[in-house]
Amino acid sequence: MNIIKIGLLYLFLVALAYCWSFRHDRQQAATAIKIGAKTLCNLLPLLLAIFALVGLFKEFLPPKMIETVLGEGNKSLSLLLGGLFGAISIGPPLASYPIAGSLLTAGAWPPAVAAFIMSWISVGIVTLPFEAKIFSWRFALIRNLLTLITSMLAGLLLGGLL
Repeated sequence: MNIIKIGLLYLFLVALAYCWSFRHDRQQAATAIKIGAKTLCNLLPLLLAIFALVGLFKEFLPPKMIETVLGEGNKSLSLLLGGLFGAISIGPPLASYPIAGSLLTAGAWPPAVAAFIMSWISVGIVTLPFEAKIFSWRFALIRNLLTLITSMLAGLLLGGLL
């Protein structure tokens, strides 16, 4: 099933949920629609920036370079770099998926892409000082290191399942 069909299916299910909601409590359903619209308006600039970044990424990073750096040729290095690239990235998890899809299309090794996604979501190199201020440097460094290692192990596990 392609992404458009999946998106349309989700929209249909959401529409059904709103129809059901309107039948039970119109005011609550109207409030839910307002909240959803506000969330969409807040996320729209981020989504546009993500897709623009993916466009730049596809245009200026040749697939051969991505395949060389993150491809299956040097699995250990690809896995490490995938995890590190994700670790230095910042943004919501939603932002990592189109970029990861572009990496796969360009020839990146799937376990390296899995490590990229997982470390993007769970490792915070950019936010490390903030985390350290709240928890302590020791805690923040150990948590980030263990999470980076775990993301690479999960990538390897995924590679074994594909």
